[in-house]
Amino acid sequence: MNIRRIDHLAIAVPDVDAALVFFRDALGLKVGHTDIEPGQGVRVTCMPVGDGLVELIQPMEPESGVARFLERHGPGMHHLCLEVDDLDAALARLRSHGVQLIDDEPYVNQEGRRLVFIHPKSASGVLVELYEVRPPD
Repeated sequence: MNIRRIDHLAIAVPDVDAALVFFRDALGLKVGHTDIEPGQGVRVTCMPVGDGLVELIQPMEPESGVARFLERHGPGMHHLCLEVDDLDAALARLRSHGVQLIDDEPYVNQEGRRLVFIHPKSASGVLVELYEVRPPD
């Protein structure tokens, strides 16, 4: 497993438009794109920063994981995403170290990227997402 970079930091918010008053208007970050991720039940607004992104994630379904996170913790840092070159190798390594995953199998997002979440219990209280590098087009 080779971790290549921090892909994004995700911040859970109840209202992306309200959060943009700070991130876009006050900080000056540019909105790159917004997507709906139906498999996760969230609206994702991406703002490029250097080689990575800051993502604002808003729940679109009251039973989504992000909605539950907001109920328990309020708005704030939700997860850290690391880009890996081989998700299968990463999963094998994590399992050999007894790391608890949120899902047994990788999820494929709207962009066609494979990803998996590592349970915070195994990562010092931090929800960690691993994204697989997409092969060149």
